[in-house]
Amino acid sequence: MEYLTLEKKTELENELSTLKTVRRKEIADALEYAKSLGDLSENAEYHQAREDQANCEDRIAHIEQILKNAVIMEVHTTSAVSVGSTVTVVKKGSKEEKTFALVGSEEADSVSGKISNESPLGEAILGKKKGDKVVVHAPKGDVEYSIVSIA
Repeated sequence: MEYLTLEKKTELENELSTLKTVRRKEIADALEYAKSLGDLSENAEYHQAREDQANCEDRIAHIEQILKNAVIMEVHTTSAVSVGSTVTVVKKGSKEEKTFALVGSEEADSVSGKISNESPLGEAILGKKKGDKVVVHAPKGDVEYSIVSIA
């Protein structure tokens, strides 16, 4: 199961459409051109076009699988952390609060404040409530966080 926002679902649908129409045609044209150059065994253009074709088809299959199993996240307010929640935490020994959105792995982007529900911190806070303390098992050792707020 893959959790997606409605925006991410739309973005993936648009990418899929572009890959199936525009990108497939570009690759087919590149393959035709490469074949016209002759000897395929030493034809770099042909090998590159075949590699591009394989990558495109892999991406199409990946997006189709994500969309097939997607659960669209609703904006909701609950007292417990769930996928779609915006959570503010503070690390033990620090006064600095960090706020992030808990999203599915396909949308995770720590730079824009989105962490995956499958990340160590995401897994630790899932189902927890405001005021709860959680321990995250990080590569550099355990880190304790307190949940300050959930929206």
